[in-house]
Amino acid sequence: MTLMDPLANALTNIRNNEIRGNVKCRITPASKLIGRVLRTMQKEGYIGEFEYVDDGRAGKFIVELEGNINHCGVIKPRHAVKKDEFEKFEKRYLPAKNFGIIIVSTPEGIMTHKEAKDRGIGGRLLAYVY
Repeated sequence: MTLMDPLANALTNIRNNEIRGNVKCRITPASKLIGRVLRTMQKEGYIGEFEYVDDGRAGKFIVELEGNINHCGVIKPRHAVKKDEFEKFEKRYLPAKNFGIIIVSTPEGIMTHKEAKDRGIGGRLLAYVY
């Protein structure tokens, strides 16, 4: 079976381990995109520490879960969003105002939709977490 979307698999793996009540989860394969998304989730307090382990193949991440995630998922298709259009997608993907984050890929790097709004830049939507 081929791996079509590694980011979607990583977020599904995190969500399933959160539901089961596990303390740690392993995400394979590792990539720079997944690492940056994990760093954003860590900065917002949804996950604990994570580390990259080089296994001689594609690598893997070991993530410490804190039980703060109710739901997370990838946004497909990856909508292009202008700096003043975030409100529409907040209503679509988040359950309430100021609850949860949308992770956005911008020309300045991967960040939350709140940071992108504050900086006044747009980008492409990658994932949501609440």
